[in-house]
This record gives sequence, C-alpha cells and structure tokens, in this order.
Amino acid sequence: MSARHFLSLMDCTTEELNGLLRRAIELKDLRNRNMIFEPLKNRVLGMIFEKASTRTRLSFEAGMIQLGGHGMFLSPRDTQLGRGEPISDSAIVMSSMLDGIMIRTFAHSTLTEFAAHSRVPVINGLSDELHPCQLLADMQTFLEKRGSIAGKTVVWIGDGNNMCNTYIEAAIQFNFQLRIACPAGYEPSATLLAKAGDRVQILSDPREAVAGAHLVSTDVWTSMGQEEEAEERLASFRPYQVTRELLDLAAEDVLFMHCLPAHRGEEISLDLLDDPRSVAWEQAENRLHAQKALLEFLIEPAYTNA
Repeated sequence: MSARHFLSLMDCTTEELNGLLRRAIELKDLRNRNMIFEPLKNRVLGMIFEKASTRTRLSFEAGMIQLGGHGMFLSPRDTQLGRGEPISDSAIVMSSMLDGIMIRTFAHSTLTEFAAHSRVPVINGLSDELHPCQLLADMQTFLEKRGSIAGKTVVWIGDGNNMCNTYIEAAIQFNFQLRIACPAGYEPSATLLAKAGDRVQILSDPREAVAGAHLVSTDVWTSMGQEEEAEERLASFRPYQVTRELLDLAAEDVLFMHCLPAHRGEEISLDLLDDPRSVAWEQAENRLHAQKALLEFLIEPAYTNA
C-alpha cells in the first residue's frame, strides 16, 4: 500500500480532520496529566528545513520525542539536496531509512515530487502555497475555545499568502464562511477561490470584513523570500493593520489568531497580543498537540515480538 501523505488539508476527509482535532485535544490532556504515551517508539521522523523555523521545528521534534520516537533535523547544506541531487533520488533513499518525512520548503512542487517517490508519509511543514499543519492548530484552538467552527464567520486580513490559501481549504473542509480583506494585487490562489465558491468572499475594506466575525486571523506582510518587496508591501498593507478597535467591530466573542512570528506595529497594533481576545499563545502551543495527532495518524507504530 502506498504511503499516506499530508501536503494539504484536502488530503484528508472532513471526518478525518475532525478526528485529528479531537485526538489532539486528548493528547494535550495526556501531556498535561504527565501521562507517558509512546506509540511511535523507535520511529524516526526526518525533518528537512529549507526555511528557518521556531514553532515548526520545536513542535515536530518535541512531538516525536513525546510519542517515543526521534526527530532528525536536516538542512540542505548538510545533505546532498543542497548539492544538486535530484529530489526523487533523495526521496527514494531517505524514505528507505526513515519512518516519516516533514519538509519545510519554498516551492510546493518540492513536496509533491518528494511525496511521489517516497514510500513513507511526507508532511508539509510549510510551502509557499500552503501551511496545513498551522491550520490544524488554529482549528483545534477554536474548537477548544468556542466549539464547532461550522457555520461561523472567519476573517483573514492581509496578504493572500500560504496561510490565506490554507484558510480557504479550511473553509471548504470545516464548512465556515471566510471573508478575505486584502489590497488589490495580493489576492490568494484563484484556483482555490474557484473551488470554494460562495464560501469565500474577497473584500477591500477590513472594517466591512470583520463585522460580526467569530474569528479574525492575520500574518506578517512580508514572508520569507519576499524581503526585496518589503517597502512596497508596507505601503500597500498599512490600512490592513489589525487593532483592538478593529476587533471591536466583530462578534462579542471573537477570537484573534496569528501564526507568529508577529511584527508588532505592522500587521498588528503594538498591544494586540495582550488583548484577552487574542489566543495566539494557545494557538502556538497547539502546533505540538495537533501535529502529534497527525504523526500518530500517519506513521505506523513499531511493533516488537514478545
């Protein structure tokens, strides 16, 4: 049987995704009660990082250790991937020695090509197109705080980037309405918008977008690899800063999320992460629990003979 990969939220059914969220909450409770649970003992996850990371590396490495396994950090400069070895060749060799592979990369095609030649699960730790592991944590956080997100109104403010694209996939899978407030020229994937249909609405005015919203989320205006565009982006996105005053236009029980790192004074006001409506810190921690549920779901346990 071919390996099961997680490159996109669309790689799972809605039922499977909701199951992952429930399992993440269970695993979080086990950790909070200091219960040892090691279904992946003797399993090894290779973690390939083409982009810098704090939360992704910590959550996957700590998660594998807590599940009884091991997370192995790999950078292109330390492997033949950085010296021109074809992705397909690397995938064949690495997947013969590892039990799962997480890749944090630039081009999404790197993930799809690697997965096509891997005999073990490949997980998207972030690409320029999608960030599905972050959305698992976001959806877990909302579920814990407010219950089911189905039928709710979610707002994305800012760049139509990989996070925005994945929120569109989440709107499809978790059945919520998504409003996207972004400047002209920074819209998300047209292909994903077409798939989402009337679940997603594009607006230019963030005040109109947040009216009555149950969840508001944003991200930095300049992502890794876009540094040369920073000055132009700052000018374009300045009207899209999320502030306490903007959140006041949303529903009374609105939650604010940010996938971090945050640039205070740019995409958010200086004080927003201190607002009681912000759940960014819980959201960050839930990367650990959601990904542990994902690892348990994808990687076959190592059984030993008695």
